[in-house]
Amino acid sequence: MPLHRPAPHHAHWPPGQPRRLTLPETSLFYNLEVSATRYPDKPCIRYYGSVLTYRQVLEGAERVAGYLQRRCGVSRGDRVLLYMQNSPQWVIAFYGILRANAVVVPVNPMNKTQELRHYVADTDASVVIVPQDLYPQVRPLVGGQGLRHAIVACYADALQAPPDMPVPALVQASRETIEEPGVASWSSVMDLALVPGPLEVGPDDPCAMPYTSGTTGAPKGCIHTHRSVMCTSVGGIRWFGRSQDDVYLSALPFFHVTGLTGSLHGPIYAGATMVILTRWDRDAALQAIERHGVTAWQSISTMMIDFLAQPGLEQRDLSSLLVVRGGGAAMPEAVAQELLRRTGLRYVEGYGMSETMAATHINPPHRPKPQCLGIPVFDVDARLVDPDTLQEVPPGEVGEIVVHAPQVMQGYWRQPEATAQAFVQIDGKRFLRTGDLARVDDEGYFFMADRLKRMINASGYKVWPAEVEALLYRHPAIQEACVIGSPDAHRGETVKALVVLKPEYRGTLPPQSLIDWAHEHMAAYKAPRLVEFVDDLPKSGSGKVQWRELQELERQRASGPTAKEQAKG
Repeated sequence: MPLHRPAPHHAHWPPGQPRRLTLPETSLFYNLEVSATRYPDKPCIRYYGSVLTYRQVLEGAERVAGYLQRRCGVSRGDRVLLYMQNSPQWVIAFYGILRANAVVVPVNPMNKTQELRHYVADTDASVVIVPQDLYPQVRPLVGGQGLRHAIVACYADALQAPPDMPVPALVQASRETIEEPGVASWSSVMDLALVPGPLEVGPDDPCAMPYTSGTTGAPKGCIHTHRSVMCTSVGGIRWFGRSQDDVYLSALPFFHVTGLTGSLHGPIYAGATMVILTRWDRDAALQAIERHGVTAWQSISTMMIDFLAQPGLEQRDLSSLLVVRGGGAAMPEAVAQELLRRTGLRYVEGYGMSETMAATHINPPHRPKPQCLGIPVFDVDARLVDPDTLQEVPPGEVGEIVVHAPQVMQGYWRQPEATAQAFVQIDGKRFLRTGDLARVDDEGYFFMADRLKRMINASGYKVWPAEVEALLYRHPAIQEACVIGSPDAHRGETVKALVVLKPEYRGTLPPQSLIDWAHEHMAAYKAPRLVEFVDDLPKSGSGKVQWRELQELERQRASGPTAKEQAKG
C-alpha cells in the first residue's frame, strides 16, 4: 500500500503558476529560430562590450551546421564534442550541432588529454569544437582512430568592439594559425557559410549527452532528448516568471547542466539577453550588473562569497537584480544573509543532477528556505524510499530521493547494466534513483540528509573518487590510493588522497609532487589538494578498501581539536 498523500508543497506553489507544464513538441533548435524571428535585432549575447543579435547567432549556428554536414560528414544522431569555455562561440556551436541533427557532448574545459580520450572513444565522436588555447589537449587525439575533424575557435574573434570591462588574457589572445590535417578555423567556417540540409529531429530524438561518473570510475553519458532538455529550459523560465526583457549574467559554466539550462537555453527560449563571462571575475560581474541592468543571476556559493567580499560594494548599484538562484551545494547561511542585506533578495536554491538535466526541485521564489533543495517542480513525482527495500518511508523519515519526471534521461550511453541499476518501478512508473538521502518537512520542502553514492562536492563540482583513483594509478609510484572528501570552509569539501607508495618510492617522494602531477593529468577540480601517505588502507574481508571508514575518520579529525595539517596544493 503506497504511502503517497496529497502534496503539502502545493500550498506554497509560486503564485500564478500552473501545476503542469505543456512542453513544445519541437526540437530545442526551434527555440532559437523563434526568438530570432521575433527579436532579430535584439541583443542575444553581450560579451565584454560586444553584441551579437539573435539574427547573428542564428546565422552562425546555420553555418556551423552546414560545415559539420558538408565537410565533416556529420549526420543525424552523431555525437560532436563541445570543449570550450563560455563564449559566443559556445552558444553558436551548441545550436549549430543541433541544427546538423546531431548530439552535443559538452565537455568540461578543465579536462586533460587522458580524460578526453575516454569521451572520444566512448561516443565515437569524429568532430570536436575547441578553442585555440585548449587545442594542445586535443591534438594527440586528432587522426588515426580518433577524431577526424577539429574546428578551432579564437575567443577574440567575438570581440567586435572595444571591451567595456576586464577581459581575461585567453579572450584577448590573437588568432593562431593551425595548419594541420583535419583542422579548420572557426573564422573559415563562418566565411564559408555552407548551408545545411533540412532540420529533421524532433522532441524524442537525442539532443545532448552530458557525462557523469559514479562508483565504477569511467564517466557515463546521460542520454537526453530534445524534450528532456526543453523541460528544464522552459520550466526555469516559468518557475521564476522571467521574460524576453530579462538580462542574465551567464557566469556559470555552460558545460554543466545547471548553467546550460538556466543561463543559456532558458534565456534563448524567452528571447532574453545573456551577458557572458568566459572566466569568473567579480569586478566584471559587478560591472555587468550595473552597466547592462542584469535582472537574473545563477550563482554558486564560491562565486557569491567572492562577489560579496569585494571592496566598495556598498556604494555600487545592484538594484536591477530581481532573481539570484543556484544549486550544486548549499549556500552558507551567513552568505545568504549578506546577499539579503545588500540586495533585499533571498537566494533561491534548487536540486538536480546530470541525469535530470538540472533541476527537479527548486524553492518557491516567493518563499525559499535556506540550505533547502526546494519542492518538486512542474510534473515531477518525487518520493523518498528505503534504499534497501525501495518502499516509501513514512512521513518525517529519511529516504533516498527517487524521481519520475519528463526531464529524466533515457539512460546511460551504452551502459545497459548501469541504466537498469539507476531505475526502479513504483506504481507502474519508472523512477530514477538519485543516490541522495533527504527528509521532507511538514510543508513538503526537501532537505538533504546524506548521500548513498560515493561523491565529493567541491564548490558545486561533483567529484567521483573512483574516477580520480583510476587516474592516480597511472602514477608509477602509487601502489594503492583511496580518495575521500575533506571538509573545507570555503569549498564545502576538497579532494584528499590517501596513498600507499610502492616500497622503492617510500621516503623519497614528497606529497606535493603527487599533487603537482595530479594537476597536470586531470581537471583541476578533481585533482587532490591534500595528499597523505599511509602504510596501508583498511580493507574488508573481500579485499575492498573501506573508504567509508576513512571518510568518517577524516570528518572526525576535521571537526576535532586535534586535526592535523595535511600537505596542501
